[in-house]
Amino acid sequence: MGSGLFITGTDTGVGKTFVTCGLAALLRESGYRVGVMKPAETGCDGGAGKLAPQDALALKAAAGSELSLEKICPHQFREPLAPSVAAEREGRRIDIERLMDIYREISAAHDITFVEGAGGLMVPLLPSYTYADFASVLNMPVIVVAANKLGAINHLLLTLEHASCKGLRVLGYVLNQLEPATSLAAETNREALFSLTAVPCLGELSYAGVAVAATAAVGAALDSRFLAVLLPRR
Repeated sequence: MGSGLFITGTDTGVGKTFVTCGLAALLRESGYRVGVMKPAETGCDGGAGKLAPQDALALKAAAGSELSLEKICPHQFREPLAPSVAAEREGRRIDIERLMDIYREISAAHDITFVEGAGGLMVPLLPSYTYADFASVLNMPVIVVAANKLGAINHLLLTLEHASCKGLRVLGYVLNQLEPATSLAAETNREALFSLTAVPCLGELSYAGVAVAATAAVGAALDSRFLAVLLPRR
């Protein structure tokens, strides 16, 4: 079985998909077999009665995956809600055992598999079962993506504390600039966090907008040496 890495965030919309796509594409271009998985995606209403899981589609493209979209993203829901809530409103229930089986199947066929969560670690897949529980059971190390703005320190430290409580191994965090203008908070967050946590910052991503390829942005900004502990020797 290949290695697995879980990508979570301090909130929704902080750039998890952007970072995951960048890592997937970067390793794919380096010759590794890259698997991707989005256990559940909400807000997938594509109109005309169709589902369009945009995050999963982006992951599939970045990894060059031949897996079906249903395999990459087994649970797709129309409403933009926490997965457990979206499932309940559709009269469905997320099957955790099935998700684990699919992850193991994908992982067995690839050198490394990136699993992207939804929102943060405490977002529920079931009413009393969170993404943190899912990552813990599968023993996946974690990368945390945080929006580099005012409030990032508190959000990130709370996420890291919860990860520790769940026994998760956090490889590091990424600070992602979401706005064109750099705030004073964004300029000082990394230095402040250095004194507050021993978890390393893997890099800072500048504002990319929609024109910059994820591979180039992530590859240039991140310290990818942390992947050496996960990837097989060649």
